[in-house]
Formats: sequence, C-alpha cells, structure tokens
Amino acid sequence: MPEQSELSAEDRKLVTLARATRARTGAAEGAAVRDLDGRTYAAATVDLAALQISAIGVCVAMAVASGSKGLEAVVVLGDSDQPAAEDLAAVKEFAGEDVLVLVGDPRGNLR
Repeated sequence: MPEQSELSAEDRKLVTLARATRARTGAAEGAAVRDLDGRTYAAATVDLAALQISAIGVCVAMAVASGSKGLEAVVVLGDSDQPAAEDLAAVKEFAGEDVLVLVGDPRGNLR
C-alpha cells in the first residue's frame, strides 16, 4: 500500500474528500471515487432502517447515475481493513479489474 506522500495529487484529493465526508456525517465509512473524466464523487455510508448502502456503493451509484463510463480510483476510509466483497464486485463490474482501490482508517492513514 502506498504512503499518502507517494500518492498523486488526485489520489490525495480522494483521501481528503472521503475523510471530510465521513467526518461531516459521522458515518461508519467515507468513500470517494474518480471517474474516467476526472470527476469526483464522495459519499458516506447510508444506514437507515429502510435503506443500507455502503459508502463505495453510493459513490458507484452516483457515478453511474451521472453517466460515467468507469472509474480510475477508489478510496474508502473506515474501521475495516478491506472493502466489503460486494463493494469490490460493484467496482469491478462497473469499472473493470484495474481500478486502484485504497483503504485507510477514519483519519485518512492508508493501510
């Protein structure tokens, strides 16, 4: 896993967006993605009685709904050491095998 100082400016931006989104909402996870056109989407976990969606799931849905054709990078910050299998499956289905997926703690320290 690369250190944050080794990341590109665009990837550091995703870490910042994911961290800020998670902190602002107090959610379990924050995520951010960058699509093939350079647009970014940031989201937090949705945990309502009638609706549960992971932060990555919300980001992928936002990208799809915006007409994106794929993703370049994904960042997810939370307490887990790795994204959920269904989140990785959604990223793979939408964007293919070669998408950079970075995982970090709630403070933005990458694992």
